Amino acid sequence: MSLPKDVDSALYTEIRPWGSFTVLQDESHFKAKRLVVKPGQRLSLQLHHQREEHWLVVKGVPDITVADKTWQAKVGEYIHIPKGVKHRLGNQSDETAEIVEIQLGAYFGEDDIVRFEDDYQRT
Repeated sequence: MSLPKDVDSALYTEIRPWGSFTVLQDESHFKAKRLVVKPGQRLSLQLHHQREEHWLVVKGVPDITVADKTWQAKVGEYIHIPKGVKHRLGNQSDETAEIVEIQLGAYFGEDDIVRFEDDYQRT
């Protein structure tokens, strides 16, 4: 079955040391991504000045840090990361973790990432 002509498939995928992200939709008022975190990997501890994020766990048992709280999330769990709040996504399990991320704000560029700790020396 093919998609209707007015529906796009994923715009692009970028490989990162921790896994990958696929941009599913990129609009002026929101961006949607699929994040895949490999077992034993994690993203940097970071914050954004110009956007908030909404995460929905769709696979695995990811480690979530928001502000000073860290926990293991379950499939179906929703996490809100307000603008300006430090956060991190990781995966200590043996299974790939997947998150659907919705970004809301005025700007969605990768240069709005302020890194505090990073396993891959990108700070």
